Amino acid sequence: MKPSKKYNCQLVQDGAGWTAEVVRRVTSKRSVITKSQAGFASETEALAWGQHEVAALLKTTNLKELAKRRAKDK
Repeated sequence: MKPSKKYNCQLVQDGAGWTAEVVRRVTSKRSVITKSQAGFASETEALAWGQHEVAALLKTTNLKELAKRRAKDK
């Protein structure tokens, strides 16, 4: 997956489990957690979920894809 300036995956360990958070960069100083899921047994599971969600968000934010979808609906 190519790195994105807008979305990033962040992992947090809480006790014995892991939490994956998809973070969206709003401005250069402010970030917002877009999606979060807790309860992963391992770091690799959490990372896989986070990367999958980031890829899904990047695909839906692609303007060409949105234009095609909107043209198809008309």
